[in-house]
Amino acid sequence: MHVDPRYSIAGVLVGLLVGLTGVGGGSLMTPLLVLVFGFHPATAVGTDLLYASATKVAGTGVHGLRGTVDWRIVRRLASGSLPASVLTLAALSIAHRHAEDTDHWIVVTLGVALVLTGIATFFRAALVARLTIAFERVSERRVPALTVLLGIMLGTLVTLTSVGAGALGMTALLVLYPRAPLARLVGSDIAHAVPLTLIAGIGHWAMGSVDGSLLVSLLIGSIPGIVAGSLIASRISDRVLVPTLAATLVVTGAKLLF
Repeated sequence: MHVDPRYSIAGVLVGLLVGLTGVGGGSLMTPLLVLVFGFHPATAVGTDLLYASATKVAGTGVHGLRGTVDWRIVRRLASGSLPASVLTLAALSIAHRHAEDTDHWIVVTLGVALVLTGIATFFRAALVARLTIAFERVSERRVPALTVLLGIMLGTLVTLTSVGAGALGMTALLVLYPRAPLARLVGSDIAHAVPLTLIAGIGHWAMGSVDGSLLVSLLIGSIPGIVAGSLIASRISDRVLVPTLAATLVVTGAKLLF
């Protein structure tokens, strides 16, 4: 086990941005590992999934103690996402055994997910307002089924790319549960990400696409980074930070696609 300070520094920077903006680490860490450090796409995704699971445990603990987790929403999401993650892992394993080019599809899906995440980050308020109006006619009895469907989509996307549970998931939850307090939706989204990223990460580890040394190096840097970002978040204007982050995600996604 070798701790590389370069990856720890990357962990600090990503953790800082996560603490400042709340955007999921996968949207930042996975493309950084692929484009800057040259890691194999599957290794970047698999390692980032276990990294995300470890970092979100602490967040879930805090939200759980504060009572800002709606476990009903978590169960609905997980009932769709966990089976979808297992099926996606099985498909990846079969494709790998048949020597199919899974890297290409991982990179393409990651690029699309980053572009969508950037759009969702920048236009979240407008998107939520428009979609909430459209969903006003939907019966509340259909919300549980729609939440399970959202879980299926997130389970597939996160297992393939480690991206999507944060910005995309939160945007959808704000539409499906417009009367729920924001803190409870944030807490529920974080709590749901723990089992999802853990199962997906274990699956990638079983396929040999997790780098243990990289994982430890990232965690050493990211934990103090997240704490620091959370402490100074209120001192930095979202008007500058959010558009810059959203543009970075879109440009990075486009670079992966083209």
